[in-house]
Amino acid sequence: MNASYFLPLLVFAPIVMLLIMAIVPKTEKTFIQRFLIIGTLPSLAIAIYGYVKFLQGNSLESWAIHHRWLQFGDLSYLQEKMFQVDFEMGVDGLSILMVLLTAIIATMAAIASFKIQKEWKGYASLFLLLETGMLGVFTSGNMVLFFLFFELTLVATFFLIGKWGGIAREKAAYSYLIYNGLGSALLLFVIVLTFIKTGSVNFEKLQFLLAGNAAGFASPVSGVVKGWMLAGILVAFAFKLPAFPLHRWMVKVHVEAPPSIVMLHSGVLLKMGAYGMIRFGLELFPKEFHLAGLWIMIAGLVNLLYGALIAFVQSDLKKVLAYSSISHMGIVLLGLGAANEAGVQGAIFQSVSHGFISAFLFMLVGILVYRGTTTDIRKLGGLAKKMPMFSGFLLAAGLASLGLPGMSGFISEFMTFLGVFQKWPVIGAIGTLGIILTAVYVLKAVLNITFGEMEIVKKKWFDLKRAEWIPSVCLTFVILLIGLYPSIISKALQHTIESLMIGMGG
Repeated sequence: MNASYFLPLLVFAPIVMLLIMAIVPKTEKTFIQRFLIIGTLPSLAIAIYGYVKFLQGNSLESWAIHHRWLQFGDLSYLQEKMFQVDFEMGVDGLSILMVLLTAIIATMAAIASFKIQKEWKGYASLFLLLETGMLGVFTSGNMVLFFLFFELTLVATFFLIGKWGGIAREKAAYSYLIYNGLGSALLLFVIVLTFIKTGSVNFEKLQFLLAGNAAGFASPVSGVVKGWMLAGILVAFAFKLPAFPLHRWMVKVHVEAPPSIVMLHSGVLLKMGAYGMIRFGLELFPKEFHLAGLWIMIAGLVNLLYGALIAFVQSDLKKVLAYSSISHMGIVLLGLGAANEAGVQGAIFQSVSHGFISAFLFMLVGILVYRGTTTDIRKLGGLAKKMPMFSGFLLAAGLASLGLPGMSGFISEFMTFLGVFQKWPVIGAIGTLGIILTAVYVLKAVLNITFGEMEIVKKKWFDLKRAEWIPSVCLTFVILLIGLYPSIISKALQHTIESLMIGMGG
């Protein structure tokens, strides 16, 4: 098969499955449930194949596609058409890693969706649409295509929360829409300004044009304008990450959305914030990003400590995990703000690691919800006797979250703080308090649930089913693999990190 077909198949396979499913009667619930899982497998297979090829030293440049799309005027620069927006997709070490993260979690979330109670056909259709949007974001070759796929994820997630969420689902959905819509509006403004100033939205061309190599071009971009453009990018993606004080919508979503959708939200959608800061900010404005590093680190420190403190006092497991995500995203900001090799690599590791860990934890939360029990930690207890396998996996996920050596959480936090201590030791020392608090609130929640006093007495407690075993084992395996063999990620990121350091003069 021609390699240029791989990316379209990877991204649009869920849409093809959606169209096939359109002819299936909505009453065929069991068939649709299974077909949803099958619909995620082509993208998963291609993502694994591509990542293995990349690790073996094979370039994925042959996967790239480039087609004429939109043209504004007939201006050229260095024999290149300007003010032209093409349909272009491609992957490098960072994007193929994020694609693999997305594909794995999408399949695990599809398996975990089996307890959705109503309108399965609509749910499965929006789920596959959301997967296409997420994969498209990480494979886009220019700002406009990125933005279109980015908005596709916003629309699909809005309806998934508003239709299949909890009691306050509509409030959570509109909160999600408003906050993320504001971030999208700011991002669109920056994209338009970039296009006007440079005549291009292609990521590779923009690195050349914005670096000051476009001497003689009609509208050079001044340092002041670059600074404001970077500020707009950071704020736009801070809504998505989210960063304090733009985080309140995320807590509502984590509490009200269906657990399977929260797996995608916490595991992948939040990571688009970090990916956007790297792709739009660090790659295009490396010098300005380096200058803003201290402020980014301070924002990360606030996120880390605030999230950990609020998580510690929560009594609902969903809220504990929601504020835990805010805290862990603070570690990502700390690494990016350090703007050195260890810090940036640690930030990417943290994005991937937290993606798998948070998806695992919310899958386990979903099991509690679907058993018809509460997620109030004060009322749960003694599950180690009634659900020993569930309790074992919960403990494993909790230990990964607090950074136990041998698991993915440890290596990501270690590299991030190594970069922070190299740059600002004082910020690193204060940040370690957040790591200590993380261990406290995670162990407090997990031990109360597994070994505390049981207040809810049910006649029929039952442990994990087969559909719950599969994602539990797979996610545990991935978390351990990254923790024990971190080069499986660092090898893929080597060229990307080197390019970023060169851009910042390192």
